[in-house]
Amino acid sequence: MPEDRRAILKAMQDRVLLCDGAMGTMLYLKGVFVNRCFDELNISEPRLVASIHKEYINAGAEVIETNTFGANRYKLEKFGLEHRAAEINRLAVEHVRTAAGGKPVFVLGAVGPLGRLIIHEKGITPQQAHDAFVEQVSVLVEAGVDGIIFETISHLGEMAIALEAAREVDREIPIVGQFAFADEHNILAGASVQEAVTLLEEKGADVVGANCAVGPRTLLEVTRNLVALTDRPVSVMPNAGSPEYVDGRLLYFATPDYFAKYAQYFIDAGARLVGGCCGTTPEHIHSMAGTVRALGKSGKVAIKAVAVEEESRLEEVPMAERSPLGRKLSAGQFVISVEIDPPKGLRHAKAVEGARVLKAAGVDVINIADGPRATARVNPQSIGLIFEREVGIETILHTSCRDRNLLGLQSDMLGAYTNGFRNILAVTGDPPMMGDYPSATGVFDVDAIGLVNMLKNLNQGLDMGGRSLKDQTAFTIGVGANPAAQNPEREMDRLERKIEFGAEYIMTQPIYDHELLRRFLKSVEHLKRPVLAGILPLASYRNAEFLHNEVPGMTIPDAIRERMYKAGDNGGAEGIVIAQEMLLEIRQHAQGVYIMPPFNRYKVALQVLEVIMPLSGIVSDQMQS
Repeated sequence: MPEDRRAILKAMQDRVLLCDGAMGTMLYLKGVFVNRCFDELNISEPRLVASIHKEYINAGAEVIETNTFGANRYKLEKFGLEHRAAEINRLAVEHVRTAAGGKPVFVLGAVGPLGRLIIHEKGITPQQAHDAFVEQVSVLVEAGVDGIIFETISHLGEMAIALEAAREVDREIPIVGQFAFADEHNILAGASVQEAVTLLEEKGADVVGANCAVGPRTLLEVTRNLVALTDRPVSVMPNAGSPEYVDGRLLYFATPDYFAKYAQYFIDAGARLVGGCCGTTPEHIHSMAGTVRALGKSGKVAIKAVAVEEESRLEEVPMAERSPLGRKLSAGQFVISVEIDPPKGLRHAKAVEGARVLKAAGVDVINIADGPRATARVNPQSIGLIFEREVGIETILHTSCRDRNLLGLQSDMLGAYTNGFRNILAVTGDPPMMGDYPSATGVFDVDAIGLVNMLKNLNQGLDMGGRSLKDQTAFTIGVGANPAAQNPEREMDRLERKIEFGAEYIMTQPIYDHELLRRFLKSVEHLKRPVLAGILPLASYRNAEFLHNEVPGMTIPDAIRERMYKAGDNGGAEGIVIAQEMLLEIRQHAQGVYIMPPFNRYKVALQVLEVIMPLSGIVSDQMQS
């Protein structure tokens, strides 16, 4: 246990923690029969238990539960092992520490239900239940766990006894209390989510949560309900769906990719501790790890600045003097930006030709994406140099936090400025598991908020640690926003923090709903920052369905997808009409447009722009070629 006995709770304030998955499922998959006592394996199969813990740690879990879910006197009694309860619990903690091998993981002592009715007439008495919980928790605490997790409890009464017993053993030990829920509103024994939260808070649980019984979709709604009802951290650990018997084996079918998607939803909903229960494996946790690293930082910025002498901080260059884009934004001009993805290989002629055509059409600035959807592409600065020096068009460099640590980010930003780049869009970056190389490591020393803070410091002549550079940059600093975010409150909170730390303009995800655009612009009026609203012309009905269902952050209304469906083979043309309609709406209400041509078809961007700017004959000829 660390010197700071509340360390795991403090860590949850800074970031979302990733817990491990199922122990029983893994033992079962490795050939241990279900009629064996899994907890006894701490004695007879220590290497097997430790190896499973190690698999979860290698998969990215920061929190590991001990193999003690059923290691209480009453469950062990069925195997004639009640007299070895203390030994089993003590060894379980040792096995996690052995598996960690010095790595900084938090160890939670897992405590499940007693498996007996707690009533006087049948089963055991409340006092006997209390004594059993005291016995198990005492050994786990003495063995050095970082906290206790009561999980899969289905009755209010049993949870109350468990929490009272734990607090009798140790008043400071962090405690996670997780009920098993039957549906979105009730635990298995029938009590409401409000009753469950009230009991957990009154009896001293530090973290309020749900696990087991149901899969991610139901527990997502439970998580939202819990977050709405408590100010304490919320944990969620779903099953991998509902099990089925196949050829005599119990199998779960929710995939690792599915869990990665729901990890994002859980984080958006406000969960601070996420993991898996029955049916989940190290593969599920590995898939969740990329999402947690990408999205699990709190509003706090991970740049720890040293004390700054105020005389070292330089006055920033006015935005209008930093770049042509800064001048146009400062003057309130309508800005047209088009995105170009860098090539995946060495052939960049198509991208360069696209930039030339867009410049000839009157486009103001080219956005250069940075490894979009976690794909390996040419560095944005490399292709940007060609655009700026050979084509003569201004660029906005997207800069992702996924691939660089703090040192690399600062070095790249100083290098970008030296090479003449003046416009940066700070993005957190898609998790590696979404892309071509899912085993790649996501760095995420900071998220977009932290990068904005770094750029602001550079503009004031300070490095990331607050030390004077004896000079200063003059970047215009942009950030992204998603008007259709599943959790609009969290999205707005993050956007406000981006502005607080220095963001100067906003570029949105693609919008397909006119009313949504107006609502979003109204909601950000108080930020007093120019907005370039996003447009991604749809290429086909299939393309619309893919974007809506499989691309994080994308929402395409039913009516738009219906139009694309009815268009049939003319889907591309209908997609351009839809984009033009949105562009006219954006022209009235926002300060700019940010067009993302599908599949790098730059001429589609020009067709969209025809409704607000006439194309020259040269450009028209190029579009026909």
